[in-house]
Amino acid sequence: MATEEKVVIRFIDGSVFKGYLKDFSEESKEITFEEAESRAAKTIRIQELKAIFFVRTFEGDKDYKEIKRYGVSQRKGRKIFVKFQDGESIVGYLQGNIPWQKGFFLSSSDEKKTGFFVLPADEESNNIKVFIIKSSVKDITSIP
Repeated sequence: MATEEKVVIRFIDGSVFKGYLKDFSEESKEITFEEAESRAAKTIRIQELKAIFFVRTFEGDKDYKEIKRYGVSQRKGRKIFVKFQDGESIVGYLQGNIPWQKGFFLSSSDEKKTGFFVLPADEESNNIKVFIIKSSVKDITSIP
């Protein structure tokens, strides 16, 4: 049975689509996406994306300011700060193993994976988890 998750996808060019994702994995090279309103199905190459935000609601709370610091949740795991190529950043906890090798350049320790999951530091965030496409990352700081 196919699983369907509520997501907001952000493209490298800045465009945003809201809809449903089916059968996604960290090794997916393409995603099957259905737009929320029209339910029109699209196949999108993962390299066109910046990140996939798994959300509670499509609307969110426009007045809520997400807290981007540690200590606001009881989550455990490796603390991580990700800066995207476009200057945006995310603070959270790495879900799974470190997806890169240490050194001056970001390089995947598992070439099959197209990115990695981060759990937001703020549990009140509309984002449940975020799949970050490794090609959209400028810098990563990991805090033990």
